[in-house]
Amino acid sequence: MPTSPETDGAPAPAPWVTEVEALWARVTGGTCGLDVEVLTARTDRSYEAQSRSDRLTVRATDAGAACVAIHQFLRRHCGVAVMWDTALPLRISELGVSDVVAGSAIVPDLYYLNFCTFGYSTAFWGWPEWEREIDWMALHGVTMPLALVGHEATLRLAYGRLGMPEDDVRRFLGGPAYLPWVYMGNLDSFAGPLPEDWIDEHLELGQRVIDRQRALGMTPVLPAFTGHIPREIAPDGAKTRLWQGHETTVVAPEDPLFVRVTSEVVAAQQELFGTDHLYASDPFIEMVPEDTDASADYPAAVAAAVVQGLADADPEAVWVLQSWPFAYQGDYWTAERVHTFLDAIPADRLLVLDLWAEARPQWERLEGFFGRRWLWNGLLNFGGRSEPVADLRSAVDGFSSALESNHPPVGVGLTMEAIHNNPVFFELVADRAWSAEPLDHGIRRYARERYGVESPRLVEAWADLAATIFDGRGERIFPEFFISIVVAKPAFESLLRPDATIHDDIRSALYFDPQILLRAWRTLADVARERPDLVDGPLGADLAQVGTAALVRIIDARLSRLLGEAVASGRTDPGTVASFLSAFDDLELLVATRPESRYDSWEQAALRWGSEPETAAVLRDNARRILTVWNSADDEHLDGYAARLWSGLVTYYQRRWARWCELLPEALENPADAEAVLAEDLRVLAETFIAEGPAPVEAGSVLDESTRLLQAYGDELAGLAGGGGRRG
Repeated sequence: MPTSPETDGAPAPAPWVTEVEALWARVTGGTCGLDVEVLTARTDRSYEAQSRSDRLTVRATDAGAACVAIHQFLRRHCGVAVMWDTALPLRISELGVSDVVAGSAIVPDLYYLNFCTFGYSTAFWGWPEWEREIDWMALHGVTMPLALVGHEATLRLAYGRLGMPEDDVRRFLGGPAYLPWVYMGNLDSFAGPLPEDWIDEHLELGQRVIDRQRALGMTPVLPAFTGHIPREIAPDGAKTRLWQGHETTVVAPEDPLFVRVTSEVVAAQQELFGTDHLYASDPFIEMVPEDTDASADYPAAVAAAVVQGLADADPEAVWVLQSWPFAYQGDYWTAERVHTFLDAIPADRLLVLDLWAEARPQWERLEGFFGRRWLWNGLLNFGGRSEPVADLRSAVDGFSSALESNHPPVGVGLTMEAIHNNPVFFELVADRAWSAEPLDHGIRRYARERYGVESPRLVEAWADLAATIFDGRGERIFPEFFISIVVAKPAFESLLRPDATIHDDIRSALYFDPQILLRAWRTLADVARERPDLVDGPLGADLAQVGTAALVRIIDARLSRLLGEAVASGRTDPGTVASFLSAFDDLELLVATRPESRYDSWEQAALRWGSEPETAAVLRDNARRILTVWNSADDEHLDGYAARLWSGLVTYYQRRWARWCELLPEALENPADAEAVLAEDLRVLAETFIAEGPAPVEAGSVLDESTRLLQAYGDELAGLAGGGGRRG
């Protein structure tokens, strides 16, 4: 280690020490000191932390381990964790004397984020949001964050060198909320063009994000070419692909342009962002080759072209590959075809992400990806769906099984499509990188650290939540599975036909004992009344979330009753209809109490990126469109995919169901005609929402609303028939 003359021959501090000290100040308020030393005696990633009065001493093997040490000290000694919604800085005034807090990594790497996260969650973030999120990453031990911010500038540079004018590049990239799907190769030229200043502003932001991640010991994963190419520079005879109604152009792997563009993109990245030699590319994400390319040779040819292009620009390049296609389109991706595809990639140049391992693991059927290095990932969230639900037991057990297998993972990851939801799942999965703690212990600890207080009643409430909404073994949040009537697009023929499954779906969604959920809800409300100082923080958020979980099940049950009565009698009862729709009003008032579940917060963030009329129009359109119809208003491919239970959106959902109720008498006589009328009316409602947005809703008190709703709905919730059949 080099020495510095200023320290009389003492070892110079590691270059990351200053960054770790700055993180400590941001998180704690800087009133207590921090001393950081490099732990040189260990070969594995390890840390030690101990406090003496007003100073904390951290010894760690690397920057990431040092940040984990800080968080573990705060959790174990101070009794508070830094979660997505924890108020910062913590303003710790005195540390006292602590025992040594020590730990070692179970797996060396923790991957973070999903391409979709950059559309559903971070699309409109600025530096304050990213700085906070990077601190969260560091404290939780993230080593490999996916880094897409600023990739627009990379493509502008690379495609410009291929002769494409900047205005054409901006049109190709489309709207800012949809950029991740351009990067994955799913679509282009949609909901844009990209605002004029966006690329330069996000180049600066992306550089800042990546610089901070590297300074805290992370190795960012940058996006790479997938074969999806702008039509303006595509060769004659280039093929097209279709994804959710969007047609894109792809260059053939045997065309020299494939390797050239791959290399140009990496070269442009190196100029703008540097490199850590990790590149994410998924040439077949939800798009299998066309029939003419269906031989096993075609995927292998694409793999070889990607490898060659990466290596031409970066001889140390490692391809980070999502295994999502192997799960999503398993009929095509047989074990034999996957094996052939992976064989085209040198083993030391590949890292596979088992993207949805808690629900549909691929490592088992593919024998640990045939010996390649791979990471076990928890996904859970699709589109940012905000209903509180998780499968904690299967996640913990699934990762343990993977570690004990003949082909264990080299890391764990969090690959949710949207962040800042269901934190209990992601906190517990992130902990797997450093801890093998049993689930029940983890839940008790979570209940203490989330609120920063010792409360047996909060521990009891979380035991109940872990036994109900977060014990959804076999239940999945996924488009093919029923979520809730609230966010579902209303229809007639699918609900009225003799073999309709809606009643079974509603029963299946209530896979827990609702009386236990009611008990947890009441307990949280009781603690909130006793500790009003906690209500603005995570306790208030959890109170709203548990109430939301209760209300969506009640709305489902009321729809089931309404539908059953209407089919049996041939008419609708106005009282039953009013009861069904009034529950939406109550849900709207509940979610409006929390800033994180208000649509207007999302749109305001979007509009911070531009006030010019043309720019604001694109930003406003993107913010509204992606959370409602996703595509155009008459395209049902992804309608409602985001499924946010947010203030402003709940009223939009209610208006759709109100129109359904109005047409139900006609539908009982002639469902096809009523369906056509409903489809047109829903299209108009969607276009009106995109054009005008939701009406403002006043924010009330989450405790007042919860108290009122517990009184209004408690008995009804307790009376629901729980424990519905589980889906595998």
